Amino acid sequence: MTRWTAALLGILGVAAALAAGHLVAGLVGPTASPFLAVGNTAIDFTPSPLKDFAVRTFGTYDKLVLLVGMAVVIVALAVVAGLLSRESPLPGTVLASALGVVGVAAVLYRPDLGQLGVLAPVAAGVVGVLVFRWLHGLASRPQVRSESRRGLLIVAGASVIAGVGGQFVGTRTDVEGSRRAVGELKPVRPAPAIPDGADFVGDGTPGFITSNQDFYRVDTALSVPRLRAEDWVLRVHGMVDRELNLRYEDLRRRDLVERTITLTCVSNEVGGPYVSTANFVGVPLRDVLAEAGVRSGADQLFSTSADGWTAGTPVDVVMEEDRGALIALGMNGEPLPVEHGFPARLVVPGLYGFVSATKWVVDLELTTFAAKRAYWLDRGWAEKAPIKTMSRIDRPKGLAKVPGRVTVAGVAWAQPTGVAKVEVRVDGGPWQDARLAAAVNGSTWRMWRVELDLAPGGHTVESRATDNSGFTQPQERVEPVPDGATGWHSIFFTVE
Repeated sequence: MTRWTAALLGILGVAAALAAGHLVAGLVGPTASPFLAVGNTAIDFTPSPLKDFAVRTFGTYDKLVLLVGMAVVIVALAVVAGLLSRESPLPGTVLASALGVVGVAAVLYRPDLGQLGVLAPVAAGVVGVLVFRWLHGLASRPQVRSESRRGLLIVAGASVIAGVGGQFVGTRTDVEGSRRAVGELKPVRPAPAIPDGADFVGDGTPGFITSNQDFYRVDTALSVPRLRAEDWVLRVHGMVDRELNLRYEDLRRRDLVERTITLTCVSNEVGGPYVSTANFVGVPLRDVLAEAGVRSGADQLFSTSADGWTAGTPVDVVMEEDRGALIALGMNGEPLPVEHGFPARLVVPGLYGFVSATKWVVDLELTTFAAKRAYWLDRGWAEKAPIKTMSRIDRPKGLAKVPGRVTVAGVAWAQPTGVAKVEVRVDGGPWQDARLAAAVNGSTWRMWRVELDLAPGGHTVESRATDNSGFTQPQERVEPVPDGATGWHSIFFTVE
C-alpha cells in the first residue's frame, strides 16, 4: 500500500464517521453532530484570554476559524493514522474509535442535548471503524485495484450524501417561515422618533440605528438554535409565588412596547466595534416577573438559552421601574433575526451582554448568586457588570493621512446614565469640548465631532467622555476581564 493510498484511507474513514454522525444528529438533534458537539465543548473549555484573542482578532469569524482549525487537526490525525496503518488497520481503528468516544463525552457534557444525542457519536465511531477496515482490506489486495478504487469512490460519495442529508434533516425546521408568519409586531407604546441630528454619519460616525445585518454578534453558539415561535415556551420559576409557562402568542397578545437601546459586549476593547443600537419591541421583563411574584431573597435572574448557555442578572436591576428591561420579540421593525435570538431574547439596558442579553431564551429562574453560577462566572468574569463610560474615535482612522483642517468624530456611551460631554486633546495638550449630537435617551450611545486646525506632521488625538452623573472616563487602560475595559481611545495620524 502506498503512502498516498494509506493517507487517503485515513481521511475517508474519518469523513465517513463524521458524515454518519452528522446524519444521525439530524434526527436526534443537530448539535449532537460529533464535529459540532466537540467544537461547542472546546469553546466551553477554552481559557477566557484565548477566547478574547479570537474575538479581537477574527471578530464575527471566530467560530469559522475554530471550525476550520478543527477540520485541519482532524485531517492531520487521519493522515497520520492512515500512514501508521499501512501494515495493520489497528491505528486507524483506534482513531475512529477515539473520535467516537470523544464525541460521546462531548454530547454527554452538553446541557442542551438529551441521552438520545449519544446515538450520533456512537454511529460515527461504528461507521468509522467498519469503513476504514473495509477500505484497508481492499487496498491491501493489489490484485483487485479496480475494486479498491471503486470502494474509495463509494465511500467518498456516500460520505458526501450522508453529510448533505444530515444538514438537510437538521435544518428542516422552518424557522424563517415561522418568522414570516409572525408578521408585524406593532407596539402599543412606540419608541420616540430618533431626532434629526442624532448622528454625524457624514463626518464618519455610525448611523444612530444599527441595521440588523450590521448589529454585532458575539456568542458561544457554533450552530444557531432553530426554534419556531409556535413551539417556543418560556418557563418562569424558582423563588416565585406562581410558576409561569408563557408561549409566544401569550407574550404577543400583551401590550408590546418599543425601546431604543444600545447593547455593548464586555469583550469590547478600548476603541472596539462591539456596540450597536436598535429599536427593540417586546414585553417589559419587570411586568412578567411581577406577575410571577418575586420572593424575598431572590437576587439573581438566572436565564438559560435553548443551547444551554446561561446568564445571571441582578434582580434589583431588572425590577427598576425606569430600567426598561425587555423580553424582546422584535428588532428594527421585524421579528428578531435568528442569529439575534428569535423567537425571544432578553435586553437589559446598562449591563454588559454576558449578564443581560440572553438570546433564544427559554428559562428564567429566580434564585440567588450564591445558589447558581452562570456560564461566564465560572470562567473568571464578574458577577455584576454595569457598562462603563466609554468613547471611541471613528474618524480619522489610525495612520490615515489627512488635510490640515481635520474633522475628528466618534461615539460615546454610558448606559443607562447617558453622555453629558466628550472632550478631545491633541498631542497631550489641553482638553477641548466636542460638539455632541442630539441626545435620544440615557440607554443609547451619543455621537460627537470636533474641527481641528493642525500643523503638518504626525499627531495623536485622544478622547474621553463624561456621563450625566459627572463621572469621567478614566485614563488607565484595563483589559475587558473581568468586568469591561477602560482607558482613553487614541488615534495617530499624519497631516499632509
